[in-house]
Amino acid sequence: MCRECLAAILPTRAPQCVLCGDRLAAAALLRGDDHCPNCREFEPEFERALSFGEYHDELRGLIHLLKYEGVTPAAAPLGAMLAQPIAELLATCRQPGPLLIPVPLHNTRRRSRGFNQSQLLARSAARKLAQPVYVVCGALVRQRDTASQVGLTRAERIENMRGAFDVAGAERVRGREIIVVDDVMTTGTTLSECARVLKEAGAERVWAATVARAYEGADARPGEDPEAEEVIEVGATSV
Repeated sequence: MCRECLAAILPTRAPQCVLCGDRLAAAALLRGDDHCPNCREFEPEFERALSFGEYHDELRGLIHLLKYEGVTPAAAPLGAMLAQPIAELLATCRQPGPLLIPVPLHNTRRRSRGFNQSQLLARSAARKLAQPVYVVCGALVRQRDTASQVGLTRAERIENMRGAFDVAGAERVRGREIIVVDDVMTTGTTLSECARVLKEAGAERVWAATVARAYEGADARPGEDPEAEEVIEVGATSV
């Protein structure tokens, strides 16, 4: 990707929900409401989720180069972007050296792709941070596939993801503060389920950070459904 395209990728500046980071409508701002409708109805399990920028145009193209075309050097600039929301979340941590846990891929997806993009991004971001963090792979595992979330209500999405993840070795996360890392956040259902099982295993607090956020109502390319991508791209064991 050329320098001009990289320079065109800017962080999100629009008013956002204080929990999931979704855009806030003008009516909500006028009411002084800092929570989006989804979080008011179903509060997520994570403390807060932050993303660098919007999942469109150059940022979406760069993520696609990494995920679908295997251009692994793209993890370096994407990791630098991911480091920014992680750094903001680190400022709220009470413990030194919180854990960065990448969302794991399904076994079949990992084998066909040859890598987990979330792991690459987490490691790249960790190298850009001034504060020491620990990237832990394999602590979070996917124990079952899930049906597509397309067309499901938010309550149905939550139920669909229930039990999809598990923690391997609770002693690794017990009492720790954790930032779950992924490339793209759509509804946040997957990240919320990851946070839930980590807290059940004894994690003290869990946040979420992604490179990009597919905002509700944002345009998608023909044939592309970011909501479906959240299910397809998240999966099982890590190394």
